[in-house]
Amino acid sequence: MENTSYQVLLYYQYVHIENPEEFAAEHLRFCNELGLKGRILVANEGINGTVSGSVEQTEQYMQAMKQDPRFADMVFKIDESTQHAFKKMHVRPRKELVTLRLEDDVNPLELTGNYLEPKEFYEKMQEEDTVVIDARNDYEYDLGHFRGAVKPDINNFRELPDWIRNNKEILEGKKILTYCTGGIRCEKFSGWLKQEGFEDVSQLHGGIVTYGKDPEAKGQLWDGQCYVFDNRISVPVNQVEHVIVGKDHFSGEPCERYVNCANPECNKKILSSEENEHFYMRGCSHECRTHPRNRYVKEHELTEEEVEQRLKNIEERNNVVNG
Repeated sequence: MENTSYQVLLYYQYVHIENPEEFAAEHLRFCNELGLKGRILVANEGINGTVSGSVEQTEQYMQAMKQDPRFADMVFKIDESTQHAFKKMHVRPRKELVTLRLEDDVNPLELTGNYLEPKEFYEKMQEEDTVVIDARNDYEYDLGHFRGAVKPDINNFRELPDWIRNNKEILEGKKILTYCTGGIRCEKFSGWLKQEGFEDVSQLHGGIVTYGKDPEAKGQLWDGQCYVFDNRISVPVNQVEHVIVGKDHFSGEPCERYVNCANPECNKKILSSEENEHFYMRGCSHECRTHPRNRYVKEHELTEEEVEQRLKNIEERNNVVNG
């Protein structure tokens, strides 16, 4: 039996924090004393974190946080794990918990979309005149998403408002449902949609992570895996069936394995089998494969002759594929 003596906590709370810099420094000391590892962001508008530790360490952390009146009702999403999900512990002050950079910022405590529990979200998704918007980045969508969800053509969250404004026609007169990993991005995004004049706006309460654990919804109508921002990279969602939607960057075959392009100036997340990662030297393009600082070449101590031979093999394969 697997030893699940570790836990990963995912949480956020929109609440006023007076001095984020001071809070972050004190909170880092506290997390280090407990032995936690993870990534926590602190802003005037609240806290957003993912941490890992032993069951005892994470239970102590949750207990301590709930004793602070600001976080007394904070919801922790808990995943069992066999080890730490992070290598280090970071607590950083930020201007925003999620980067939207709006001219007229949205306070989710004052304006946000209707909350839908997982079963309600499952039912609403199937109603007519409903459009489901994925509020995450493109690489998150590519690994997994709700069936039929709209994929905004964006690389990061702050590009979402402009994309919506340029594609208003798909939303007009519709019931809008939105979702993200743990719920924090939707709190602001759904509020912004209402601020923009869209009336029927709802969000998945607790995000995909909660939806996947719900005993009624059972993660249904979700295809693929859910991308997470820690060493696990992805977690399963659908308890009933598993449909792979990810496609290998090089071959187009079904794939759910993410790597970063070996060119440090690119660093793009690409889905790739282990075999293709090695064959293409983890470069997402010819330019990245031949980049002088290609990390794959350095890691595997490839000589110039070996690189040349690999590039030749790639060219030969491409010629065969392209006829």
